[in-house]
Amino acid sequence: MIALSLAEIAEVVGGQTHDIPDPSVQVTGQVVRDSREVEPGSLFVAFAGEHVDGHDFAAAVVEAGAVAVLASRPVGVPAVVVDDVQRALGALARHVVQKLGATLVALTGSAGKTSTKDLIAQVLRHKAPTVFTPGSLNNEIGLPLTALSATEETRFLVLEMGARGIGHIRYLTELTPPQIGLVINVGTAHIGEFGGREQIAQAKGELVEALPSEADGGAAILNADDPLVRAMAARTKAKVIFFGESGEADVRAENVRLTDRGQPAFRLHTPSGASDVTMRLYGEHHVSNALAAAAVAHELGMSADEIATALSEAGSLSRWRMEVTERPDGVTIVNDAYNANPESMRAALRALAAMGRGRRTWAVLGKMAELGDEALAEHDAVGRLAVRLNVGKLVAVGGREASWLQLGAYNEGSWGEESVHVSDAQAAVDLLRSELRPGDVVLVKASRSVGLERVAQALLPGGTEGEVAVR
Repeated sequence: MIALSLAEIAEVVGGQTHDIPDPSVQVTGQVVRDSREVEPGSLFVAFAGEHVDGHDFAAAVVEAGAVAVLASRPVGVPAVVVDDVQRALGALARHVVQKLGATLVALTGSAGKTSTKDLIAQVLRHKAPTVFTPGSLNNEIGLPLTALSATEETRFLVLEMGARGIGHIRYLTELTPPQIGLVINVGTAHIGEFGGREQIAQAKGELVEALPSEADGGAAILNADDPLVRAMAARTKAKVIFFGESGEADVRAENVRLTDRGQPAFRLHTPSGASDVTMRLYGEHHVSNALAAAAVAHELGMSADEIATALSEAGSLSRWRMEVTERPDGVTIVNDAYNANPESMRAALRALAAMGRGRRTWAVLGKMAELGDEALAEHDAVGRLAVRLNVGKLVAVGGREASWLQLGAYNEGSWGEESVHVSDAQAAVDLLRSELRPGDVVLVKASRSVGLERVAQALLPGGTEGEVAVR
């Protein structure tokens, strides 16, 4: 974080200083909520959770080097005490962002947010120091913590924004007002909570509504291939830049193809020129993500050649997202188990089919959460798609939703041993260990709550022998 005195922090957040001998002392380290991340100069944010109360760690974090604690009550060590710690954290983030002068890029979408955010950050790093959301810390706590990690050297701040309802993104944009806003897509993730795709579009479009006008430097980056996103152009006063494979897109891809390893290659076209890209990531769905990143980079002054070079060098920065590992025996494990929704599940299956040309493929799939009334139809459709893509064997893991995956495959024509329903992760591991052959490709994917990353980890060299470790 940029250096701020405790007196200044108290003023910004509307708090009172307690047990602070010298309010001019500065916070020079990171703002953290995990006591294990405290370093000399830190500010520790004490949240009172359901199971753990950060206030209980106040003395320990100060002893470890924290300058003070942002707390909701006095804790016997230097503290700035506020009525609402979460809102105070947001106010501090907004203050720091305003002082920074960095260009703030915000993005949202139903699928691919984290992968796209990682691509944008890697491309912009070629131009100037860039800070970006780690993993998927995209909510009202993770977003301000990321913003507060920026320093005086930061020129680009890339923030992922998630939403579980109308108004969520509007609130996040008030904490960290963006100059550039990117909407990747509108899909069915969390459709059970929103009630429909139109409501999801309403929520995602709050990002472009928050942008400054084109005259003030605002830019909305929109997916030309998604009608619900394209329509958001009418909801912003910012400059609009379209990306996609449509010939009408400002930033587009031509001659899209997959290498023998399932990695996308294409000709990138921007208003400033064209250049060839061959990505290190796996799956054709990354083409759209790359175009989104390219559109942001173009708007920030990078040439087509610079963008293409950066995209071709970019890798995966976040765990369990198409994380590909080759075993010594030639078995390929694709751990995409961080999360799942219908769009990302279909993309992962298509990537598996491309990677598995001439090889036997396995899709180890589990529940997609928060689909509401669409759950049965969407799980059935994914099971059917696995058959249509000629996946060698579908292993559906878990309860009711997994049985719908297997039923979809069966109804599409997967009989005999081409699909199987197993009760849990351990059963899946036992099956795979007994049947995998050299050269096989295994995709593992489900919603985060299922914990199928344990299956992938157990199959890797040095993976858990015997029982799958319980989280």
